[in-house]
Amino acid sequence: MKVVIIGAVAGGSTVASQIRRVLPNADITLIGHEKKIGYGTCGLPYVIGGLIEDKTKVGGPSPDKFGEKRNISILTRHDATSINRETKTVQVQNLETDEVFTLEYDKLILSTGGKSRIPDIKGIGKLPLITLKSYTDMEYIQEFIEREQPKSCAIIGGGFIGVELAENFRHLGIKTALIERNDRVMKAMDREISDILYKEMADNGVEFYFNDEIERVEDKKLIMKNGMNFDVDFVAASIGIIPNTSLAEEIGLTIGETKGIVVNDYMQSSDPDIYAIGDVAETSDWHTGKPKMVQLAWHAHRQAYIVASHLNGKPVKINGFLGSTITKLFSLTAGMTGHSEQSLLNEGIEFETVTYEGRTNAGYYPNHGTIYIRVHYDRHSRLILGGQAVGNKGVDKRIDVLATAMMGNMTVDDLSALELSYSPPYSSPKDPVNMLGYKAK
Repeated sequence: MKVVIIGAVAGGSTVASQIRRVLPNADITLIGHEKKIGYGTCGLPYVIGGLIEDKTKVGGPSPDKFGEKRNISILTRHDATSINRETKTVQVQNLETDEVFTLEYDKLILSTGGKSRIPDIKGIGKLPLITLKSYTDMEYIQEFIEREQPKSCAIIGGGFIGVELAENFRHLGIKTALIERNDRVMKAMDREISDILYKEMADNGVEFYFNDEIERVEDKKLIMKNGMNFDVDFVAASIGIIPNTSLAEEIGLTIGETKGIVVNDYMQSSDPDIYAIGDVAETSDWHTGKPKMVQLAWHAHRQAYIVASHLNGKPVKINGFLGSTITKLFSLTAGMTGHSEQSLLNEGIEFETVTYEGRTNAGYYPNHGTIYIRVHYDRHSRLILGGQAVGNKGVDKRIDVLATAMMGNMTVDDLSALELSYSPPYSSPKDPVNMLGYKAK
């Protein structure tokens, strides 16, 4: 079997390795645009901020060693320029030499990822505008900061990447303003959570421009829609990811309402010989079954396993996704899984909310933590629909317990009966998750 994989970051490199594990005789070719493969995209902001001092730690495996160890042909600095479904071939261009050649495939896997959405800013001119999506982007930002020693910046967009960039620019001593068209940061989360994150950012020197946007730029001055103008040395945009579906569209694969490639339970596109994984694939929501795009690393790795299992003749169906995610923000951690209050309102689902605010572990233990948790549950069935938490300790544990409870179809009342580990450094005799169940009763 000849397998060609287009895209060599989280999804592509993982699926190549997974396929080799289950199909030792397959002919596997992995095509990557960059020099790096399988690098840690989620770690890039922390390299910029200096928390990760050695960028090679997130740089992924050596392409040569990866390919040699697994008997995989690795084509870095190559692009797939076209696909012919009738002849089952891919045209490939070497970006270093401009050589063009053709590869045959029996099965093709699209892991083409996404690209950063670039805002159209009038008069941006020579004012640097940066985005962070790739290892190359990260290297450029590092080099720019080292070379230019900027004193100030503006970040457009207050989602996960935007707030992580804000934290790391502040660690470097850069005066940072965050511009958001909405009225708060982290709009994917409930307002009660995002308000806590806003205060944490403000306390650490981040300035905010809510319900605002850049009208135009004059030299280094940002002329804001609401009239508060200020100078910056560069602008960072974090306003979303556009799936790289151009190859799929050119060959007529079905594109869904999320703008991703529609796939079935085994990650097959509308052409059964072509799979799609990662940022480019449209999957479904765990609760509603409706189309959903989750552009996160865990999901790409799971999809890679699903594809390899299917090619091996031992199919495993992909689950709908909860969209579990977590982030560090200065002294706090914030995480979420499943639906937020707003998404439940949008879906018209009748729900109730239970909250817990208090200590994460025994108050008499030194350096005990605090946490605030919100859980939404179905008003009628009492099944858990979503959970969010913010605090300085133990957020990851509680979000993961809630995700497990949802996948186990537990009710909010069942949380009180969960036998969770207890010792004063880690929890209380009634864990915060237990308390949510007791309070819901």
